[in-house]
Amino acid sequence: MSLYSKAKSIEVLHIDNHSIVVNKRPSDIVQGDKTGDEPLSDKVKEYIRNEFNKPGNVFCGVVHRLDRPTSGALVFARTSKGLSRLNEQFRNHSTQKIYWAVVENMPTKKSGRLDNFLKKNEKQNKSYVCEKSMSGAKQAILNYTWIASSDKYHLLLVKLETGRHHQIRCQLSHIGCAIKGDVKYGARRSNKDGSIHLHARALEYNHPTTKERIRVIAPTPDESLWNYFEQQQDAM
Repeated sequence: MSLYSKAKSIEVLHIDNHSIVVNKRPSDIVQGDKTGDEPLSDKVKEYIRNEFNKPGNVFCGVVHRLDRPTSGALVFARTSKGLSRLNEQFRNHSTQKIYWAVVENMPTKKSGRLDNFLKKNEKQNKSYVCEKSMSGAKQAILNYTWIASSDKYHLLLVKLETGRHHQIRCQLSHIGCAIKGDVKYGARRSNKDGSIHLHARALEYNHPTTKERIRVIAPTPDESLWNYFEQQQDAM
């Protein structure tokens, strides 16, 4: 079955009066694009409409995005107030996003901080590490830690300090650690379903009105390698 022809159901991880967090599958696009495929934002609207018996238009504000082949925790705003306040949190970096990345090669150091300048090539929809002085260059910073290994692959925990286009994919590739399935950034082969092994594992943010800290953990896709690493974590 093609990656992009799966069922339309969504997995809700958290919902309150101002926000909803779902577990994005690699098949989902966050907003509509040239493919014409139904975006996740529309699926969330439909879920809210059915769950709460809401007639007419349903508000669903896009706060941030994940690349189509990436999975994991994604928050949408249920109100305009929620959207503006969540947007502000993402702008001032008061949220925390933690990713799991399965890479083909073990990094030379088990943990580290990557600080590069990236430039996006619009035609290729790809980012490259470049010199700071290059026009359009943007600083990209992340921190990674090795968690576990299988016989062929290695699981890294990644924390972002910035949010640049394809940042994790580009920066890990730059140190020789291409993400499994990510042929655009140097992986040996693609995954059969079109996904890449990059998963937004955890998301933290403040409730838009009560300021309560909300932390959501997103289960990984039901796939053999992800399942192996989930089991490794459970055993620790």
